[in-house]
Amino acid sequence: MERGKEQGMVVMPQQNPLEQLQAKFKEVESNFRGWLAKQSLPVEAAVVTTTSAAQGAAIGAFMGTLTNDVSSSLPTPPQASLDPQAMASLKQAQALSGGPLFQARNFAVMTGVNAGISCVMKRLRGKEDVQSSMVAAFGSGAMFSLVSGMGGPNQIANAATSGLFFALVQGGLFQLGQKFSQPPAEDVYYSRTRSMLSSLGLQNYEKNFKKGLLTDNTLPLLTDSALRDVKIPPGPRLLILDHIQRDPELKEKQGRRR
Repeated sequence: MERGKEQGMVVMPQQNPLEQLQAKFKEVESNFRGWLAKQSLPVEAAVVTTTSAAQGAAIGAFMGTLTNDVSSSLPTPPQASLDPQAMASLKQAQALSGGPLFQARNFAVMTGVNAGISCVMKRLRGKEDVQSSMVAAFGSGAMFSLVSGMGGPNQIANAATSGLFFALVQGGLFQLGQKFSQPPAEDVYYSRTRSMLSSLGLQNYEKNFKKGLLTDNTLPLLTDSALRDVKIPPGPRLLILDHIQRDPELKEKQGRRR
């Protein structure tokens, strides 16, 4: 009797701790985004700008530690001995190779302004497209130029030039991202499969379903041998088949086909 009970027991597979941590992080991020979307435009823009500026400051500080030695080795000749063009070049070199605090400030301004403008544009226009991305990049580039001190005496002209350069680069990257981030057409046939595997903690086996062309439409037809053919281990096979048997809709489709 006890042996029969042991045979009827289903052993739950152990999940990877890293995958659990990633899933938890995504859940927290999703909840935060949901809360943020319910806030007013000024609150959302302020939160997005602040968090992005903090991230940019951390990146800038890290880069500043790497370039600190370069910054200290730059000569600092008297300004009177340099013409305006040479002085502008020196300021550009110093802006790109400053210490941790200097770079943290520059990157905080650049990333914060970019995220804040993107947030406002998305709320006002109801979408996130290349135009909004370029406007945000122009603003961040201009502010980066003004704060970092890059350029010559004409700060306004240099800010506009930097903003235009940032906007063109960001526009090109946005278009490339749109082109290569399109989801595969076959993904629409695995929405229910993906949900089932996620609920069972078997997300890693989605690729097995796709390799075997086991789409959502084949779920009511699944057998142990079919799952074995796509190299799914015995434990996960039992969980999948048990889930299908317990799902009223899938069970009904099985009855219709028989």
